[in-house]
Amino acid sequence: MSSIATTNLSRTTGDADGLGEVRKKELVKSGLQLGIGSKEDILVVEDKNFPDSMTVTWHPRLISNLLTTAFAPNMKSISSEEAPQATIDAIITFDAHGVSGHPNHKSLHGGAHTFLKALMHRHSGWNCPVKLYTLTTTSIFRKYLSLLDAPATIIGAIVRKKELGGFPTPLLFISSPVGYRTAQKAMTTAHESQMRWFRWGWITMSRYMVLNDLKREKAG
Repeated sequence: MSSIATTNLSRTTGDADGLGEVRKKELVKSGLQLGIGSKEDILVVEDKNFPDSMTVTWHPRLISNLLTTAFAPNMKSISSEEAPQATIDAIITFDAHGVSGHPNHKSLHGGAHTFLKALMHRHSGWNCPVKLYTLTTTSIFRKYLSLLDAPATIIGAIVRKKELGGFPTPLLFISSPVGYRTAQKAMTTAHESQMRWFRWGWITMSRYMVLNDLKREKAG
């Protein structure tokens, strides 16, 4: 694959501290720094159904509806005799544990599955046009081992059941020193409003700044 077109869909502006407009601009700036093609590929949703909160769980059906509007707008008009269609071919989101355990992070996993189930409704016998990849949640101990977590992550990737082809699983991404610094700068120079004292520890010690392993989950 010579190139990958990426769209970043954020379901909240991050308005928990009343900084929604600031963080909307920061998200766009961060996405561009990380290599997303253009501002048009960064979609920020402002919807009272998706409040930025440490305690609120977002409804999976509402997440599914949002994904349908963004990526499968013709879902209802496609005949059951035709293949299901979408404007994307993969979703990357949190796994069921949400990495940090935040309720809205975990909600995204259920919402993605609900979307894929709706996409395949009335289309039995066809392959789902959208593959779902989820980011693996680790223990709190491993989370802050930085590069020292590499052996456990690599061994885990080796022993997992593997599938090849256009959408292989599992996938393991290891940042180069340049990639690591780029990710840090995306926080320190783009997401400035979020750079509280504890986030310095996160961007220095978190293994997710260096190692990210994804697994493909079955649709529905």
